[in-house]
Amino acid sequence: MASIASDVAAYVDFDKTSLLVSACSIAFNPLFWNIVARQEYHNKILTNLFGGKSRTACYALAATIFSLGMVRDYLYKTAIQEQPSHPLLLSLPSQAAAYTLLIAGNVLVVSSTWALGITGTFLGDYFGILMDEMVTGFPFNVCAAPMYWGSTMSFLGTALLFGKPAGLLLTAWVFVVYVLALRYEDPFTAGIYAKRERERERAAGKKQK
Repeated sequence: MASIASDVAAYVDFDKTSLLVSACSIAFNPLFWNIVARQEYHNKILTNLFGGKSRTACYALAATIFSLGMVRDYLYKTAIQEQPSHPLLLSLPSQAAAYTLLIAGNVLVVSSTWALGITGTFLGDYFGILMDEMVTGFPFNVCAAPMYWGSTMSFLGTALLFGKPAGLLLTAWVFVVYVLALRYEDPFTAGIYAKRERERERAAGKKQK
């Protein structure tokens, strides 16, 4: 156990400020969009800001989330480039795994966005812009949260590509943050759609009367 700890310490420079900044950015993004989206759902804060235009407000949040994601990715790459490389991670099998993860991860992210559209991808349901029905085709027949897991795979692929143990550590942090975010988001989103179904049932009952 001591040898493992010393090996990690040898290839992860915890004194680099960029490592902490990257970790904070990874945690900040889902925290930001969940807080803002819930404020929108309960108080219509963004819709009111955009003159009652919920779709425009959703697009603005989408652009903000996308931009924050680009900043997060830049900070991640900057952080790991300042870290030591491990020879084993630069081996041919590791590099092959890196490219495989990057390709698969991007396929999941892009296909998820294509299937859901901009509003479906970027929290449109919090703005009252709901999908007509659940998307069950690819990539949602592969995993429940392809955007999150595809992004995690891309982080891991990048860490392997540059041979950075620090990247593996940050990827583990990405995984933890996304798991927590899903536990926070999924029940709330399910509640939004359950509420819509109850309203539809009530409306159907009134028509029958």
